[in-house]
Amino acid sequence: MSEHRRKPPQPQGGGRAAARRGVPGPSSGRRAAPRGATGSPTSSTGSHGAGAPDDGDRSYGGRAEARRAAQRSGAAGAGGGRRRAADGAGAGRGGAGGGGRRGGGGPNGPGRGRGRGGHEPRKKRFIDYPRADKDGLRRWVPSWRLVTGLFVGFLGSLMAVTGIAYALVEVPKVDEAAKAQNNVYYWANGKQMVATGGETNRQIIDYDKIPEEMRTAVISAENKSFEDDKGVDPMGITRALVNMAKGGETQGGSTITQQYVKNARLGDQSQTFTRKFKELFISIKVGRTESKEKIMAGYLNTAYYGRGAYGIQAAARAYFGEDAKDLDPSQCALLATVLKGATYYDPAGSPEVDPAATRDANTARAKKRWNWILDEEVKDGHLTAEVRDKYRKFPKLENPRSNAQLGGQVGYLVDLAKAYVINNSNGQITANDLQQGGYEIHTTFDKSKVMKLEKSVEKVRKAKIKPKLRKDKDTHVQFGGASVNPKDGAIEAIYGGEDATKHFTNNADQTGAQVGSTFKPFVLAAAFKDGTRDPDGLADQGEDQRTIVNPKSLYSGKNKLKIQNYDGTVWKDREGKEWLQTNDGDQDYNPPTYQIDLREAMRESVNSAYVQLGMDVGLDKVKEAAIASGIKEKSLASANYPSFSLGTSSPSAIRMAGAYSTFAASGKQNDPYSVKEVEYKGNTVYQHDVQTKRAFDKEVADNVTDVLRTVVEKGTGTSAQLSGRQVAGKTGTTDGNKSAWFVGYTPQLSTAISMYRLDDNEGSKKREFLEMFGTGGEEKIHGASFPAQIWKDYMQQALKGQRVINFPVPAPIGSVVGETPPPAPSPTPSKTEEPEKSPSPTPSDTGPSPSPSDTPDPGESCADWDWQCNNNGGQADGGATDGSTGGESPPATDEPTGGGGNNGNGNGGIFGGPSG
Repeated sequence: MSEHRRKPPQPQGGGRAAARRGVPGPSSGRRAAPRGATGSPTSSTGSHGAGAPDDGDRSYGGRAEARRAAQRSGAAGAGGGRRRAADGAGAGRGGAGGGGRRGGGGPNGPGRGRGRGGHEPRKKRFIDYPRADKDGLRRWVPSWRLVTGLFVGFLGSLMAVTGIAYALVEVPKVDEAAKAQNNVYYWANGKQMVATGGETNRQIIDYDKIPEEMRTAVISAENKSFEDDKGVDPMGITRALVNMAKGGETQGGSTITQQYVKNARLGDQSQTFTRKFKELFISIKVGRTESKEKIMAGYLNTAYYGRGAYGIQAAARAYFGEDAKDLDPSQCALLATVLKGATYYDPAGSPEVDPAATRDANTARAKKRWNWILDEEVKDGHLTAEVRDKYRKFPKLENPRSNAQLGGQVGYLVDLAKAYVINNSNGQITANDLQQGGYEIHTTFDKSKVMKLEKSVEKVRKAKIKPKLRKDKDTHVQFGGASVNPKDGAIEAIYGGEDATKHFTNNADQTGAQVGSTFKPFVLAAAFKDGTRDPDGLADQGEDQRTIVNPKSLYSGKNKLKIQNYDGTVWKDREGKEWLQTNDGDQDYNPPTYQIDLREAMRESVNSAYVQLGMDVGLDKVKEAAIASGIKEKSLASANYPSFSLGTSSPSAIRMAGAYSTFAASGKQNDPYSVKEVEYKGNTVYQHDVQTKRAFDKEVADNVTDVLRTVVEKGTGTSAQLSGRQVAGKTGTTDGNKSAWFVGYTPQLSTAISMYRLDDNEGSKKREFLEMFGTGGEEKIHGASFPAQIWKDYMQQALKGQRVINFPVPAPIGSVVGETPPPAPSPTPSKTEEPEKSPSPTPSDTGPSPSPSDTPDPGESCADWDWQCNNNGGQADGGATDGSTGGESPPATDEPTGGGGNNGNGNGGIFGGPSG
């Protein structure tokens, strides 16, 4: 008999539990081994090893030994594998009874391996997770039964929730907000200006009066499955997302039913999850309970089409001047186009809302979508190819405004205030919110000043601009204007154009016309603030050495001056060509030395001096000074060319008035604003917060003002003088005489007036500025002519009754730069005067006059370089005057100073720049 048969029966109760209790037995595992126990595993041939004698002298093997014993097993009596031991004996962790990972029980004891004894039944769980019969990562992988069960349960719950929501939701009545309440705009004094918003521009029409072509255009563009869907279209939403990912034209993800519910049934236009959830279920119920005809008519009668038009009938009148029933397929396709968003698809443009929504950009977008809609109608079987071919030409549109309430300047004021609210309320008030109406908008506009500014412009227009008499000279003439309060930046008046219902572009807010020499004060401010760079090199810390200049600093007034870099090298363009800067009328100043101080150069608007000053200061610093004053960077031209200092940029009249008001406020800058407060249902939802910034030190701003005073007192701006009041200002005229400006201020009010000819009719391919030679019967339009005259006439009335306030006396600033050694002595010594006592030449009908003015400014002088004081000749050699050689200057002209330009009177290209 084998040893297995001779093996004595083993006591019950072995295993790990017994080991923990300290009960000895042949089945004890590794933990029951006595300390210091030694020996080797039994050598018997059982499947898991035979038990040891009863005297306790047993061997204690490890797990590896148990595995080897199991592998050597061949006897049927031993039974059991690694995973489940049979009821025979099996080696556990050193004992006789345990087997495999789940020890098998048997007559020799239950045993204990790594798992539970096989004789113990497992308790089943309703959800077996983590899975009890798995180990490692597999314990955490749910079974297919669990996944399927959860999915079915989720669907069942979702269906139950959907059913309950559908049963509980009620279809609201047509919301009153669909009637688009008025927005009420108020003047600065609190009196009502106008009530507008849409209520007076809506007319509900019956379904049978809506052209079939309009219905099919909307279906093809927005909701192809409209006739068959039940209020929502999951496939349509998916299709819209796919097309959007591809970058192509898309149908709206929402159905026509959903749009109708949003516009007519839900006054809340927010994009919250709750509102979307509510919209979805109402749309489903409306789609099942109301006819398609009612839904379509409701949608087209409540949608917003732009131009203040709510509903198809109002839109037909606003865009085409016709009734809706008379619209053709092309016109219907255009109205279906603007439904996507009038701000970006109305060909008239909405630059006051978004600068990207220009007329050209909007027209391009509208034409593309209009063509696409007509083609889609052919694909969908709504139009035949023959009918489609009849409408290849974009439809002709009416003027954007026809509401008589918005005539004159009111339409421009409303547009300006509306745009300000949208762009400055941090998203709290959107364009869509204003379309729904109900807001009270309190503006900064002074009704009296608005009317006076309009009257002053129209006075000049009626007296001087005669389109019928001078068709090629006086057509397309435009004026713009704006007044800003230096104290806080409030826009008190604007002139946007002849009539907001006839001329759509707001000339006060529209950029495009170059500002010319009205830009020169920013060059001077930069010179006072940052100084000119030292040509000798850099400071120890690696920064430019700079010298702050003062108004007496000297520069060359030579015509056709060779412009230099600050280090004395000649500036050259990309093609390596030098640039000769011209003055207006090709006039030289102060020959033979040609030296002129900055005060006189500003007074006479000398281009050569200020172009070289800009190069010495650095055009980057000039740009910084303009931005610090309040000019928007996006309206600035490239600062890579010397002509930047001459005003090649095109800020709006509002921004120019605001920038000059920074000087009027002694360097304190406030952004121009047009809305003080917005209320909605009695609650304040927006309030302007005045944020004053320090743009320049007081002495910098006050010295700029002091120099600009001489322009008005005895320079190019004398036509803007106000009786009994100090005025500072600057004229501006651009190259080619395509625009003219006057910007001036008193301590209480800063006003900018612009004049230009702009061909921007519907038939024009692009906006084109035209020359003004001969306009108004004048040989040439200067800032000193019509713009300064309008400025004076308006400001006299606007300031009437207000107390007189003088500008502060400027503190001394900087030092004189540009002085040259005195020329060689002449045979007859001449009297030498101090520089501050010399007069500057003033243009007259007979050329420059050397005589001093009646009331010389403290800063003006008869310098030792004046030809009267020292007649030793000298010739400018490219911008620097060394007095080494004699020469003659060109004869003086009788034209006013202040010209120049992009072509530099025939010498320029893009580098000459405007002047004035």
